[in-house]
Amino acid sequence: MKTTRLIAVAATTLAAALAFAGCAGTADASGTGRSSSPASSAAPSGDLTVYAAASLSGAFDRLAKDFHAEYPGVTVKPITYDGSSVLATQIIGGAPVDVFASADLKNMQKVTAAGLTEKPVDFATNTMEIATGPGNPLGITGLADLAKTKSGTVPQVVLCAPEVPCGHAAQTLLTDAKVTVNPVSEEQNVTAVLTKVESGDADAGLVYVTDVKAAGSKVSGVDIANADAAVNTYPISTLTGAGNPAAADAFVAFVTSAAGQKVLASFGFGKP
Repeated sequence: MKTTRLIAVAATTLAAALAFAGCAGTADASGTGRSSSPASSAAPSGDLTVYAAASLSGAFDRLAKDFHAEYPGVTVKPITYDGSSVLATQIIGGAPVDVFASADLKNMQKVTAAGLTEKPVDFATNTMEIATGPGNPLGITGLADLAKTKSGTVPQVVLCAPEVPCGHAAQTLLTDAKVTVNPVSEEQNVTAVLTKVESGDADAGLVYVTDVKAAGSKVSGVDIANADAAVNTYPISTLTGAGNPAAADAFVAFVTSAAGQKVLASFGFGKP
């Protein structure tokens, strides 16, 4: 009887130890209790919704394609591009978004202040350039010529609205240069500014160097002497309410990786 009881006690102790070990195996190394099962470490999958500044359109379309090649289980839905202030307002208003990439820190901070971002990471920089019609018909050489050219012509100039990053940068540069411009229109994103110059609806516009590069022969670019006075820094973040946080984190990591930075550099973006 005594031997039988000892065997029973030993068996019970062993079972308890095994059960404890099994529970310990389900916690991650940080002790958060998240499962470390094969399923949790699998490659991300499902749909991914990204909101990004309009100036990122070409680069992010390419990044989305490369990301899908790396993670074929993730479908990047058509990216929503617009002015960063417009996108920030939509996100704060409840738009279902996984990743937000802003063209400036200010609009990302708005979303962060609302408790809607994880930890934003800076991933690129950009500066402004003057876009004119092909061949620069009015001979614009700098910001002063946007008020009146040397031949006495007053160009039709289009700018971004002051509340969006490209508009804020444009106003900073014009103020520093002591140049007053009366724009024929103020647009909600830089793509709209570029489109008006491309179509001939405006003689010139202030856009990013990346936009002039992407437009190719459709416009001519004129360097701005004090462009470094208004460098835009681009942050990106997974949103706290992301429907697919695993894919969102993977996309953010991809954009900030060496491969992602190479793509951004090819489109004219600078390092953060």
